[in-house]
Amino acid sequence: MTHASALRAWPRSLFARLMVILLVGLALAQGLSFALVLKEREGAADRLMLSNLEQDVASSVSILDMMPAAERPRWLDKLERKNYSYQLNAGVSGDEPPREALSRQAVDTITHALQGRYTVHANAVSGDAEHFQVHIHLSDGSPLTIDIHPAPKPLAMWLPALLAVQLVLLGVCAWLAVRVVTHPLKQLASAAENLGPDLKAEQIPESGPMEVAHAAAAFNAMQQRIAGYLAERVQILAAISHDLQTPITRMRLRLDLMEPSDTQERFLQDLREMEQLVREGVTYARTLHGSSETPVRVDVDAFLDSLAFDYRDGGQAIEVEGKVGAPIETRPQALRRILMNLIDNALKFGNEVRVAVSREAGGNLAIAVQDRGPGIPEADLERVMQPFYRVETSRNRGTGGTGLGLAIAQQLARAMGGHLVLSNREGGGLQATLTLPLASSAPAQPAARH
Repeated sequence: MTHASALRAWPRSLFARLMVILLVGLALAQGLSFALVLKEREGAADRLMLSNLEQDVASSVSILDMMPAAERPRWLDKLERKNYSYQLNAGVSGDEPPREALSRQAVDTITHALQGRYTVHANAVSGDAEHFQVHIHLSDGSPLTIDIHPAPKPLAMWLPALLAVQLVLLGVCAWLAVRVVTHPLKQLASAAENLGPDLKAEQIPESGPMEVAHAAAAFNAMQQRIAGYLAERVQILAAISHDLQTPITRMRLRLDLMEPSDTQERFLQDLREMEQLVREGVTYARTLHGSSETPVRVDVDAFLDSLAFDYRDGGQAIEVEGKVGAPIETRPQALRRILMNLIDNALKFGNEVRVAVSREAGGNLAIAVQDRGPGIPEADLERVMQPFYRVETSRNRGTGGTGLGLAIAQQLARAMGGHLVLSNREGGGLQATLTLPLASSAPAQPAARH
């Protein structure tokens, strides 16, 4: 597996990664513990068998050796044990037991227990399980075979079940621990995602472990500072706009007292452009700071028809295509401002302006303003959303505009939980698509009339 494929197979979320690491570690630890328990139990069983051999074989061989040959068969059943028995024959032949095997240890134990009174030799018996025999000759020359077959290593049936239950309990504890650790991170990420242009997202609870509480407090403080900075700048722009109104008004009064001329008309045009620039600059700053308009239920079909009638009354042909068929929760004034900016832009640079509305597969509402104008170069489709950027390079604001209309529309769309995308149409022209969620999390007021 390559490094790239390994990274793709690795879980993406922190929760899943921590769970995989902890569960694999716990499984390995439990497996190691299980192996150590089995090894210890095997060693204890082997030591117990060797101890029994050492204590029992010497006395059993002595009893059989003292008995008359005719009496010995009667004692075989009495001397038989769980792991070994006695046979009054030469047994079977075979190879010597391996040096490191348990059978070799058993032969050494028996030899030590008999204290050299008998000649001892042993051989392994073929078969699946471990099986060997120890051969000696009694004092009258009769053969005696000790047939030894170690019992399978003892394993209580409850031990694997207990280890499995322990692993499950540890897994549950690991899940709770990882959830406790990652939940504050999810809260922080959710708060950052919900931090819109109005900077009015709910504050994160400053509770939990010290590090989590510190991070939440830092995020809340950062949010408050940014909101304060933006509010201060909006106030500055509003004050500048207010203060500019006075000299602009004085200049207009003075121009009205002048004799009509081309110079006077040019001055008046410049003053009108200054007023428009000041108004749109303040509007853009306020959209950055968010909108205080309360979402209400709006009949989009009626809303668009009303907007189209307003343009038709002004002599502009606007077509509306498509139906929503149900009201949505939105901010009607902000929606009107967005669509008017897009429609005015389409009328200024194109013709055959049409507003197409539809429902997307993801459950969103799409409103597309289309025209048959010159369009926008592909490299400028994103940049025209920036404030004061104009594709029109002339300094005539009658054709180039202030460069704030699309920027204002984009900021209002974001404040409403949607987004605005520009694209060139096949056959020429531009399409500005506003996508809005059909449902809003904000509490809605009764349906607005338009």
